[in-house]
Amino acid sequence: MRIGELAATVGVTTRTVRHYHHQGLLPEPERRPNGYREYTLRHAVVLARIRRLTELGLGLAEVRDVLAEDAGKDLVEVLTELDEDLARQEDAIRERRERLRALLETEGGLPAEGPVSPRLAALFQDMAHIGGDSPMAAKDREMLALIETTAGPEAREEFMGALGGALARPGGQERALAAYALLDQLADADPADPRVDEAARALADCLPRDLFPGPVGVDPDNSFLRAFYADFAPAQAEAIRRTLRILTEGDGP
Repeated sequence: MRIGELAATVGVTTRTVRHYHHQGLLPEPERRPNGYREYTLRHAVVLARIRRLTELGLGLAEVRDVLAEDAGKDLVEVLTELDEDLARQEDAIRERRERLRALLETEGGLPAEGPVSPRLAALFQDMAHIGGDSPMAAKDREMLALIETTAGPEAREEFMGALGGALARPGGQERALAAYALLDQLADADPADPRVDEAARALADCLPRDLFPGPVGVDPDNSFLRAFYADFAPAQAEAIRRTLRILTEGDGP
């Protein structure tokens, strides 16, 4: 048989046959005097077995183990390992589908910053009532989504719980609305504008004093903080710096 006939017989492409040659899975046939490869029935048998094994999900290295005469693993052992691996994949897929289902069933629909956890989506829904079209409120939601993605489970739970509790306090939503409005007004302001201090104190008044365990936000060598502050207008960035000082250093009432 020629290579095209072999490939057609087994139901693969000639490119696949050549690839299996290159990988050492399928022995190279002898060549006829005219230079063409001459494949035998034995090549078709081996190629068909390779196809069956790969269709089961075996990688080529595993197929090589099965085909090798001195393989360290027999077919039963390889297929058992494959079955166990597929079971782990099924568990992972089931867990992912459960998470997707929870997101799709989020009350009020997915937020623009999604996908996020149902807990953060609920917090965003509360924030939507107070932030409206505020650009600063939109940035706030983006930062919360970033924190949820990067923080550890325990720190994330504490942080989200503290913010949710702050909004649920009497007057919490009104204070947040006022703080967002003040920060939005600083978009084109000078960092020395008196409203910077007013906005910082208003924002600090929205947040629990124990939200941060220690001084943050003032290290000039911290590359993340530099990127964080650069995302805001200069006066807004200064207001946030002052807010963090108030919360962590007790500067203020």
